[in-house]
Amino acid sequence: MQYNISYDNPLQHFVDIELIIDHINQPMVTLKLPAWRPGRYELGNFIGNIQKFQVTDAQNNSLPFRKTEKDHWEVETSGIDCIKVQYNYYAYQMDAGSCWLDEYQLYLNFINCLIFTPDRLHEKCILNLEIPQDYIIACGLDQTAARQLRATDFYHLVECPLIASNQLQHFSYVLDQTKYHLWLMGQCDLNWKKVEADFIAFTREQTQTMGAFPSSDYHFLCQILPYRMYHGVEHYNSTVIALGPGESMNEDWFYQNFMGVCSHELFHTWNVIRIKPEEFIPYDFNRENYFETGFVAEGFTTYYGDLFLVRSGVFDKNWYFRELKKLLNRHLHNLGRFNLSLAQSSFDLWIDGYKKGIPDRKVSIYTKGALVALILDLKIRQCSQNKNSLDQLMLQLWQKFGDTRSGYTTTHIIDMASQLAGTSLQDFLEDLVEGVAPIEGYLSELLAYVGCELASETPDNLYENDFGFKATKKENHHIITQLHPDSAAAHKLSLDDEIIAINSRKASLDLNLLIGKQQSITLSVFRQNRLQEVILERQEEAYFPDYNIRQLADSTEEQQRNFKAWLKCQ
Repeated sequence: MQYNISYDNPLQHFVDIELIIDHINQPMVTLKLPAWRPGRYELGNFIGNIQKFQVTDAQNNSLPFRKTEKDHWEVETSGIDCIKVQYNYYAYQMDAGSCWLDEYQLYLNFINCLIFTPDRLHEKCILNLEIPQDYIIACGLDQTAARQLRATDFYHLVECPLIASNQLQHFSYVLDQTKYHLWLMGQCDLNWKKVEADFIAFTREQTQTMGAFPSSDYHFLCQILPYRMYHGVEHYNSTVIALGPGESMNEDWFYQNFMGVCSHELFHTWNVIRIKPEEFIPYDFNRENYFETGFVAEGFTTYYGDLFLVRSGVFDKNWYFRELKKLLNRHLHNLGRFNLSLAQSSFDLWIDGYKKGIPDRKVSIYTKGALVALILDLKIRQCSQNKNSLDQLMLQLWQKFGDTRSGYTTTHIIDMASQLAGTSLQDFLEDLVEGVAPIEGYLSELLAYVGCELASETPDNLYENDFGFKATKKENHHIITQLHPDSAAAHKLSLDDEIIAINSRKASLDLNLLIGKQQSITLSVFRQNRLQEVILERQEEAYFPDYNIRQLADSTEEQQRNFKAWLKCQ
């Protein structure tokens, strides 16, 4: 399959795409556009971005075709050995998994916009780009000629996104014969000397853990945006990262996010890109690919993305404990943990995995998955007296399933973990992955092994803890975003209620200042544009306590050794 890509007016954001299929020897050719993209487990409906569509023969004579599904076509090809499919695609969504065209750049995730024919998926693909002469191409594909890229097959092609622009900043470093490229699109002032040292540090830590890097080159394609954004998507030998605002590049919070997402996405080069769940062998681009092992694919990666940063010395243990605190509170404040298991929530990603959804329905495979990875890592360490850990499990997965035509299942994870621990972990993992048992007990026991403890404290927002509701500020009022189902607030307030006053005072200030330590408060709220007054009584129960992990001041020498074996620091 050969693709020719061009455009006329970048401010209209339409990319013109021509697909040429030759050596046809059948009466009918089926054409399909992918319905989702790997790394995002929901249907994408990319077909909605196609405005014009036609099919011709090699002499530009129109050919009859019919649409059989929303993104499937059939073309009559009796006596025809070559067809051209010509269509345009609206490239005007900026995130790490979509497409964008403007006067400054052409940015394409090919999985969104390239039509294919199913019986040619394993043939080589050629991509020709008609772009300005001064544009530089940032992409993981080989350039075989000027503005021509080649992929081994369609699967390879759609795993190699592209940014083309004359405004790209480019930096690189070499480690163990692999060349790593950092491409920055957007305005930012990068301290390359510091970034290079930190990238080399976490790249080396990942490579040493997994044995070797699986590619001779790797590309970080970074969209640095003038507004707040945080998103990353993994690919075969690259990643796209969308972050903003770029003016904050050298501020601590931004830099920590930047390092965090880059470390996370780099580890995906092994985990998910090459070590795949059984259900992803091969990807079916036209339907949901249901799987129950999202806790490995995304949860383990979330755990390791941060772990590598503290192990490599990029950040210290205090930063790491702050990241664990975020995970803990996201999970333990989510009452969906009592409804859907980690495995069920993985399967149901295709329903509402990336939407807010109804209250307290499910857990996050990223958040709970990362906490289960932490628990499993410490459990294997404890049972094997630090001879083994989750590192060995990942290495075994890499050796058994990396770049093979087979994928793992939950059973593989349980068997491998049990072997490394020297005892059966089946009931242990079934509780954590297939059940809805609380994780606090497991976590407390295993944190003690490394001289730490799970602690809970009164949160900064007292109204969350004492009254059982959460709210976010919007202009001069606050919107109710979460209600603890066991609180009195759940019986008197509704999600999306707008708090406009507390005890007759306008709710333009911090709610803590207005509520203080009062035992009883009167909330004036708009509900569906109707004014209501609600009286709440402060409760003794702690509804949303603030969870964190901290080191024991009196930890033993053995606990300190275990801690160092885990985080590689004191």
